[in-house]
Amino acid sequence: MAQVAENIRKQLAEPQTWFCKYFPKRIRNVGEKEIADRTRVYRFKDGVAHEEVAQLTAESMKQQYGAACSTIVFTPVPASTPQKNELRYKAFCERVCELTGAINGYDHVRVCGERLAIHENRKAEKEIRKVNIIEFDEEWFNGKTIVAFDDIITRGISYATFAIQLESFGANVLGGIFLAKTHYKVK
Repeated sequence: MAQVAENIRKQLAEPQTWFCKYFPKRIRNVGEKEIADRTRVYRFKDGVAHEEVAQLTAESMKQQYGAACSTIVFTPVPASTPQKNELRYKAFCERVCELTGAINGYDHVRVCGERLAIHENRKAEKEIRKVNIIEFDEEWFNGKTIVAFDDIITRGISYATFAIQLESFGANVLGGIFLAKTHYKVK
């Protein structure tokens, strides 16, 4: 257990980029910008705003990695169901890779079952995380350099666990890019 926690800490120490703050709907004392950012997150999750987020992601990757983008695999942390994963990430990953020259890792991670999204069932979070619903093309990831993407980072456990899995296949995860980071207090 101590090794798992250490591996998670290691992954969370890697560079992370996010584009806006996400305030859950239960946080009501937010302004227009926060509401617009929340709407952007919802639109992305619904598969509607992938072009806008792809542009932001591509610019970030080009700034961080430059010409090395062409050697980097871009892959999303999978959504909770196959349908949500495809809706949210298939066209998005294609577009990011088109804009950056990165290698598309979308087809090498498959959601093969369903689980509740963590935020839908906080009390059973530890049990939900144990459910293995993701299949990886393990050999394909061996030796690859990865940038992972997730729509929202709260504590980073889903992202870190995903990165640890990729590294167990011989990949090197450089860091994560996120549409938004969860915040609970408006300053």
